[in-house]
Amino acid sequence: MATIVTEEEEMMHNGEALPILSSSAKNMNIEKLLATPLPTYDSSVPGSYLWTKVAFWMCRRVSSVQFRTTATSKATPLTVDGAGAMCCGWHTNGLMDPLAIFLNHPKEFVVGARHDLVTRPLLGWWTRRLAVQPVVRKAELLRGGCTEEEALHLNGRSLLALSSGIAHGFGCVLFPEGTSHSESHMIRFKTGPFRTVLAAAALAKAKGLPLPHLVPIGLHFRRRELFRTDQFIEFGEPIELSDEMIPSEMVDAVRQGGWTEPPEASVHRIRDQLQECLPTMTPNSSSWEEHRALHLMAHAQARGNGKRLKSWQDEVLAARAIRDTWPGRQAVLPPQPLEGERFERASEAAELLESHGLDGRALGPQGRVLRKANWKRLPSALLSVLFFIALLPFALSSLGFQVALGRLLGDSTDEGLDARTSYQFLAAFFGSLLIWPVVAGFWTTLTWFYREWIACTFGWNVSWLELGGYSPASGLLVVYFLCFPVFWMSGKSFAAAWDAWVDTRNAWVRMRFSSEEKARLGRLLDELAS
Repeated sequence: MATIVTEEEEMMHNGEALPILSSSAKNMNIEKLLATPLPTYDSSVPGSYLWTKVAFWMCRRVSSVQFRTTATSKATPLTVDGAGAMCCGWHTNGLMDPLAIFLNHPKEFVVGARHDLVTRPLLGWWTRRLAVQPVVRKAELLRGGCTEEEALHLNGRSLLALSSGIAHGFGCVLFPEGTSHSESHMIRFKTGPFRTVLAAAALAKAKGLPLPHLVPIGLHFRRRELFRTDQFIEFGEPIELSDEMIPSEMVDAVRQGGWTEPPEASVHRIRDQLQECLPTMTPNSSSWEEHRALHLMAHAQARGNGKRLKSWQDEVLAARAIRDTWPGRQAVLPPQPLEGERFERASEAAELLESHGLDGRALGPQGRVLRKANWKRLPSALLSVLFFIALLPFALSSLGFQVALGRLLGDSTDEGLDARTSYQFLAAFFGSLLIWPVVAGFWTTLTWFYREWIACTFGWNVSWLELGGYSPASGLLVVYFLCFPVFWMSGKSFAAAWDAWVDTRNAWVRMRFSSEEKARLGRLLDELAS
C-alpha cells in the first residue's frame, strides 16, 4: 500500500490549486482497488440487488431526518427506462451531493468515487456491494500515490465500467469539478464526465442501443453544514449526444472491450455546452457574502410586492432572477463581483442578519422590519417537544452515541466544511446498523426483568409475553423487533423537536433585536425599495 507523503500540501496544476488530501485519501492500495467488483448489466441494479435496496432504503430514512425540506424540479420528465443518463452537478457538499441525485432520480446508478471510499472500513464493504468504481484523481497522482501507469489502468477500467453501465440504460453521477470544495461558484471543469459519456455513447452505438444524454443538475442547500437544512434538487434540460460526435474507430475499440480516448473536439463541445448552463444552476457568486445579499434582495423584493417566498425553491429561483438581470453583469467563470449602491445596501443588511444567525426569512411585511412569531404553530411545536420527551429514553439510548460521533467526526475532519454533513450522515447510517441491534437487546432484556411490573402497570396478565400460548421467547422476539420502529420514531421526534427549537430561537432573536440595529435594517430596506 502506498502512502502519499509530501511536505508541500498545496500544489498547482494548470494554474489551479489541487485539493489538499485528507489522511484517508493519502493511503492507496492499488491491489485492493483493482480487486473491486465490476458492475453487472443484466440485472435491474449494477451491484448486489439485496444490499443496494437495503442501502438506499436506509439512505432515504436518514435523509428524511437530516433535511428539513426536500424539493425537486424537472425540466423534462425523468424515466427509469430508455437511454442512460450522465448526471453532472456542482460539488460542495461531499457525499450529500450524489445522494441527493440518487434518491431523487428514478434510475438505478453505476457509481464512480474517490479511491479511498472503496477501501475504508465499513464504508468500503458497502461500496463494494454497490459495485462502486474507484477513481484516482490528479491530486493523488501528482503527489506520488501511484504510478501514472497504475492510475491510467485503474481509471480506464473504472471509466469503461461506468460507460458500459450508462450504455445499458443506467444513470451515473460524475462531478466535472473533480472534487468537493467550498467556493461560492464552480471551479475549473475536468474532462472525466465528458469522456465517460462519449465512451458510453460509442458502446451504445456498437450495441444498437439509444445514445445516452447528459443532465445538468443544480444542487442547492440552504446551509450545507447544518443539521435540518433545506435542499432543492434541480434537474435541467438534457444535453443530447449525436452520432457525428462518435467516430467509427472509437466504436470499434469499445466493441472489442478496449478503451480509447474520444475526440478532443467532442469532449470540449460537450464541456462547453454544460459550462453554458450548469453555473447558472448554482449560486454562481463571487463570494458567499454576495450570495446572501442576493437572497436578501429576493426576500425584500417579494416583501415589496406584498408576498412571501414560502419555500427554499422559491428563494433560489427569485435570487437567481435578480442575479442574472443585474446591470452590467457578465457570464464569466469565475463570476465578477456585483457592484452598485443597491448591492452594497443589500450586503450590509444581509450581514447584519447573518451576525444574529438570521436571513431574509426574518423580514416582516411592508411596514414592519422583522416578522412576528407565528403563534399558530405553537400547538404543533409543543406536541413535537412532548412527543420527543415521551420517547427520550429511547432517543438517548439509540441516538445518543450516533449524534455524539457525528458531531465529533464532522467537527474534527480534515476534509473541510464540505464534508461535515457527510460524516454526520455516515454516523447515522452505520449507527443504525451497528448500534440499534445492541440497544434493542438492552431494552428486550430490561423488558424481561421488569415483565411483572409492566403487567401490573398496564393491567395485563403476568404471562403477557407468552404470545399464542408459546414460551416467553416469542414475546421477547416481538419486543426486540418492535424496538426498531420505536427508535426510528424517536429520531423523527428529535428532528421535529429540533425544528421547534430553531424556530423558537429565531423568534426570540427577532424579538430581542436592538432598536438601533432594527432602525438601521429598516433604513437599508427602505433604500433598497426606493
